[in-house]
Amino acid sequence: MSDDKQDGMPLHFRILIALVVGTVVGVAINPGAIELPDEQIAAELKIEEVEAGEGFSVDVKESSGFESVRRKFQSREALNAALPQLAAGVTESGLPAATITIAERAVHIVEAAGRITIDYTRKHNGQPVSTTLKVASADELPEHWREFHSQHGGGWKRTLTAAAKYGGDLFLRLLKMITVPLIVTSLITGVAGLDNSRFGAMFGRTLAYYGITSMLAITTGLIIVNIVRPGIGAELPGGTEAVLAGGEQSLTGILLGLVDNMIPTNPIQSLASSSFLSIITFSIIFGVFIVRTGGETARVLRDFFQAAFEVMMRLTMAIISLAPYGVFCFMVYATASQGLAIFATLAWYMLAVFLALVVHSCITLPLIVKFVAKRSPLEFARAMSPALMTAFSTASSNGTLPLTMTCVEDRAKVSNKVSSFVLPLGATVNMDGTALYEAVAVLFIAQAYRGDMAIAEQIVVAVTALLASVGAAGIPHAGLVMMAIVLQAVNLPLEAQGIIIAVDRVLDMCRTSVNVWSDSCGCAIIAGLDSSTDASKES
Repeated sequence: MSDDKQDGMPLHFRILIALVVGTVVGVAINPGAIELPDEQIAAELKIEEVEAGEGFSVDVKESSGFESVRRKFQSREALNAALPQLAAGVTESGLPAATITIAERAVHIVEAAGRITIDYTRKHNGQPVSTTLKVASADELPEHWREFHSQHGGGWKRTLTAAAKYGGDLFLRLLKMITVPLIVTSLITGVAGLDNSRFGAMFGRTLAYYGITSMLAITTGLIIVNIVRPGIGAELPGGTEAVLAGGEQSLTGILLGLVDNMIPTNPIQSLASSSFLSIITFSIIFGVFIVRTGGETARVLRDFFQAAFEVMMRLTMAIISLAPYGVFCFMVYATASQGLAIFATLAWYMLAVFLALVVHSCITLPLIVKFVAKRSPLEFARAMSPALMTAFSTASSNGTLPLTMTCVEDRAKVSNKVSSFVLPLGATVNMDGTALYEAVAVLFIAQAYRGDMAIAEQIVVAVTALLASVGAAGIPHAGLVMMAIVLQAVNLPLEAQGIIIAVDRVLDMCRTSVNVWSDSCGCAIIAGLDSSTDASKES
């Protein structure tokens, strides 16, 4: 299993070729910008008061043919201050109007699996915002989209893009299919093979590594964003832009929910719903008590889970052989739908994120691998390259986990006892790239609204981003939703997320690769420390 060659070409080369070719094909079939005239859309303004603790919040819902937008105010005074801006451009009928322009980049239509998805970038009152419209059929489209769909829907380019998306989704479904049984069998097998003292040492070292590298990532992001200063002079939306759900949650609520998710009330339900934190907790506890039970019972259970793990690894290798095809499909869809023009709008912001991610992944983590794990960072990166490229194309840490485990064990030669514990836990709670991204994005927004942020506020951002990244695992749209928590911590408007969403896909691909790279380096670190401890005991 250690040799990943097929037809004479190593797996990582085939994945790299698929990534490059998929990108070229996607750019080639990108339909380009579809120019639509400016359109005045009347929007109804509704104010709703909701009881919330000691005070109250007010939801302002602006409904239009395009989308619904909701703002929350914590006091009547805040609402009154914002009303003049909200009511700007009120028509004779009493409805505020918004100027909608759809001409910033390609309007991308995907028709697959009984659903029509329209992705586009619009300008709302002069500011670009990425928007997705999903319906089951053309009859459900707003009236001004039906004619557009009849004129521009279909065509071989969009058919090819839809087929690529479907192919990529199938590959990701295969990876997700094996993730839960692989986590359970590998974790129980790994923990059951340890004695209690080694488990405690490994657990402590792993958590220490996660905390240290996450803080190093956040610090790197803060330094880079203060040097590049991407938000100075930038104009961000303010007042009526789309906000992702989750901004109303407090950090305390997220952390309490995280603790609740660690303890499953029904382990079978957790397995069925892929609640990774619950699965990991139960598997670790189950493995520990296999050790504590001992005797014939422990031997039988160890043999059972070891056999199940070997079967899962064979199945994993079979699915991983399809990785180049999955990566090709993902890259075709990503580049065909995203295009390149939108990235110019946020060039300095993206540059700051990229620089920070590069410094952390190419300098900080390799130095730790070299001096703590005593391994060559280049050789280790080469061993992990299939997993890193797959993480980049899928933007899914959990989806890439089977391939990450295979690369760590078969290519990087890290023992299963280490990888089976460090990787599943890391894929759930160790988010270096996400924490770094949140810190950079929040400071970018702060610079755009009120200039450079004070050191004390930056420290709040750092601590909150660290805690939020740990809690991001069980929440949909984790990075962006958790960013709302960080924005609230330093009193910044949640509406500014609207423009960041436009380039989130490509940044998500990059930060997911860093997340997987950090988890992999953690395996090398823990394995190196474990071998050093064993050597000192023998001497």
